[in-house]
Amino acid sequence: MPLDPENIEKFLENTSNDKLNTELLYMLIKRIDKLCFEECEIDRIACTLTPMCTRRFLLRLRIKNNLTIDDIPKFCYSVHKNVLYRDFYGKTVVYKPIDAYLYLIDFLDVFFHGDYRKLNKFISFKNWDDLLKIFNERIEKGEDFHYQLTENYIIFKYGERIHVIFINEKYALCNANKENIVSLEILYSLCELYRRLFFPDFKVKYNPLKFVEISAVVPRDVVSNISSDPNMEENLSKLDDYFWNIFPKDLDALLEISKKISLNINQYTHNLVIKLYLNLETNNYSGVKKINSLKYRDLRLLFNFLYRLYFDYYELHLNGIKFK
Repeated sequence: MPLDPENIEKFLENTSNDKLNTELLYMLIKRIDKLCFEECEIDRIACTLTPMCTRRFLLRLRIKNNLTIDDIPKFCYSVHKNVLYRDFYGKTVVYKPIDAYLYLIDFLDVFFHGDYRKLNKFISFKNWDDLLKIFNERIEKGEDFHYQLTENYIIFKYGERIHVIFINEKYALCNANKENIVSLEILYSLCELYRRLFFPDFKVKYNPLKFVEISAVVPRDVVSNISSDPNMEENLSKLDDYFWNIFPKDLDALLEISKKISLNINQYTHNLVIKLYLNLETNNYSGVKKINSLKYRDLRLLFNFLYRLYFDYYELHLNGIKFK
């Protein structure tokens, strides 16, 4: 039988093979370089339409490990950048560039063309006032994006797409989806950005060493209108149907990505307070021991849940709408 990936993984896990592991990895690197710089780029049509690595993931490997533009296949990267450009402007692309990485200046060129050199300079020198002035001017002129600036990252929301600038590393993640969220700072920024846009009266707290805490509120008047025994009702109201039939399933699903969920009645306001605690790990396992990391796409479930609570049961209540 030929070797398979599991055989290689087991070999590399054996610490007694350290010297041989290094030799094996250098063989792998040599093969990757030959694939990228000789075999794939030699045929530019094939490299454009059917690159030899799926969705050009070897570019991601190089960029995330801080290789410079001189250390990557330049034609492949130019095609990669053009795919992101075409996708951003709604043009036809060979594949959707999900979880794609660009060097910072190229990201700015694609998404903020016309200001990209100034923005690159402002980020390099951490001139945040001038940076935010350009962002805000573009938003005032009608560009549909939102942002959140932190010490180490800039988070962008374009429609349903999320992009993240890694300030210190000088690269950006575009169309984040299946990538792991690598920092609580990013997780907090995403939650705070969505809170500000969609559920502003809820709260997000940041414990840099442990977790991000999200507090959602169901007002006491809403809680008091939930039937104590829905089985006695022939036709459940929308309120009862959600809190007796759907709400428990939502919480079960959220427990897959949250480390803890608490529900309490506030002793002073008598509101129902729902607190969700998230960190960079989920409660899902791959195999026996490996815990799955939290991914950007996992947050869709969380934000949809909070959005529903806010617009169906919090904001409507504030506007004086009665529940039936």
